[in-house]
Amino acid sequence: MFPVTEGYMMEKTSTTFERTLVTSALPYANGYIHLGHIAGAYLPADIYVRYLRFRGVKTLYVGGSDEHGVPITLTALKEKISPKEVIDRYHTANADAFRKLGISYDIYGRTSWPLHVDTTQQFFKVLDEGGYIHTKEMELWYSPQLERFLPDRYVKGVCPKCGYVEADGDECESCGSQYAAHELVEPRANIPGDTSSPILRKSRHWFLDLPKFGEPLNAWLDGHPEWRANVKGIAYGWANDLRSRCITRDTDWGVPIPLEDEDAVGKRIYVWFDAPIGYVTNTRQWALDTMNDEHGWEVWWKDAGTRMVHFIGKDNVPFHAVIFPAMSMGQPDYILADQVVGNEYLNIFNRQTGQSEKGSKSRGNMISVRWALENLPVDAIRYYLCAIAPESKDSDFDWDEFMNRYNGELCNVVGNFVHRCLTMTVKNFEGCVPPAGSLEDADQEMLDAISQQLEAIAESLEEFRFRQALERFIDLGRKANVYFDAMKPWVTRKTDMERTGTSLYVCCQVVKALCYAMVPFMPEGAANLAAILNLTLPENGPEGGEDAWVEAKTLLPAGSSLQTPTALFPKIDKDRIAELAEAHLRGEAF
Repeated sequence: MFPVTEGYMMEKTSTTFERTLVTSALPYANGYIHLGHIAGAYLPADIYVRYLRFRGVKTLYVGGSDEHGVPITLTALKEKISPKEVIDRYHTANADAFRKLGISYDIYGRTSWPLHVDTTQQFFKVLDEGGYIHTKEMELWYSPQLERFLPDRYVKGVCPKCGYVEADGDECESCGSQYAAHELVEPRANIPGDTSSPILRKSRHWFLDLPKFGEPLNAWLDGHPEWRANVKGIAYGWANDLRSRCITRDTDWGVPIPLEDEDAVGKRIYVWFDAPIGYVTNTRQWALDTMNDEHGWEVWWKDAGTRMVHFIGKDNVPFHAVIFPAMSMGQPDYILADQVVGNEYLNIFNRQTGQSEKGSKSRGNMISVRWALENLPVDAIRYYLCAIAPESKDSDFDWDEFMNRYNGELCNVVGNFVHRCLTMTVKNFEGCVPPAGSLEDADQEMLDAISQQLEAIAESLEEFRFRQALERFIDLGRKANVYFDAMKPWVTRKTDMERTGTSLYVCCQVVKALCYAMVPFMPEGAANLAAILNLTLPENGPEGGEDAWVEAKTLLPAGSSLQTPTALFPKIDKDRIAELAEAHLRGEAF
């Protein structure tokens, strides 16, 4: 069942393939999503998806909630509610937050769907029948008081590696180490009402035999030298030290093990195994919802003409660059990802201490998406998170930098140019694009720069360099401001309206290009500017369409009508930023 690895095609772009399937890591439905999540896995994916759609590429963007696993049952136990109530609350809230932030999923699904049970059990059975799953006994923590095993986060203790006293049963949040249950020091139950001391007891579990996939995994990884260094480093680290990995847990929340085996009673398939299968489930559900076709999903997962791209945080690299590919290799005809785009972490800059610190809900220093949306413009959030995207190293959310980057770049450079260009044009040329007139060298250079910058932006997006793409977008605005100031249309209009018209004609062409180039990054701003320009932006879906990036390079005809412009990106007051920063310090931003 192992697919043949064709290797890396040197000039590979989005148009090399017939269609592109994009996924973002499924967030746990046991808490609200925050800006760290957005910067890592969701905004980069959405920017890329919006770009592909704009290019007319057949693109399907799949996401959803990860609704199984110990964190959800633990939340339910602590709140004395059912796991279903937990996932319903957070799935709905997070889906709404994604929508308001402009994360444009084609489907945002759920791993609690019955269809997901079917998909996961099919994966399991095919792997089991292929000889890729085996069982063995493990020593796990057991509660004498509750008469049940205590998986993962049901146990706390001292990390055997670094001494952190709040380590989970199988891994340490502080140092990142993973260890066997018996290595945990001073274990204690992490369940309300359990006062007993956990003891070790044997339990039989099912394991994915990862070493059997060693050769094809390494061949597949070797075929992608273009991946980011952080992804390749983590992936090769795992691929060169493959071990069988347990894929079941002692719990009653999750996908049942599809075997007639008495040891399967009281156990479920573990969340790390079933979560990435959620991408397949959600594609199946999308095909049923949109085409009423139970086989419509297969072209996205089993056709060599499909390019699959995963967007994740670096903590998810092992699952998307090693484990899920191995699981897929054990299935008939499944494609493998062509790109795994893994970002580093978004930290928080503490204004009081002057230090960068890890953002987390427990520390009270992270910013939830819902709070951010209540207090900041959508385009401002998207702009700043892309501008500081942690692509190659961790980055910090810093309130002062947020204000300076948004006000100083998006507002002053792009927004200000657009406003003064269109204001002068509407006022002096009866609300229409003026005639081109006689083009001088400076005019032609500015027009040539439009195509050059658009090509440069596209190149960066194709290479998943989103920060660079945004910088090149802003650079087009900078070039336009230099041109505007050099032409001085506010001066020439007093003596030479033909020269003024030519200058503003050229500026209107830049405004149109900025509008089109803005679509992936700031879709609200792009839509508002398109309305001022009386342009209709295409909204291509999974079926594809015309390449609007080509249209971005065409010129607005003289005489095209314009609406009276309004401020695209209103500045945020310094005092308002100070208020939000203080609320954040008080732990009110979540």
